[in-house]
Amino acid sequence: MFALVAALLFVLALIFEIANVAVGSVVTVATLGTAGLLCVALHLMGVGANWTPMKK
Repeated sequence: MFALVAALLFVLALIFEIANVAVGSVVTVATLGTAGLLCVALHLMGVGANWTPMKK
């Protein structure tokens, strides 16, 4: 799950970098990249490894 979130954050960072966009002073390419690296680190640690979607 964290790997998917990291991939989405990296895609958003890439789009922001290409479009030269920043949402305020908080959400920038650097913060998205850092959040993506945090999610990759959590994924590699095994956090959320037993997560499965809810079955109906």
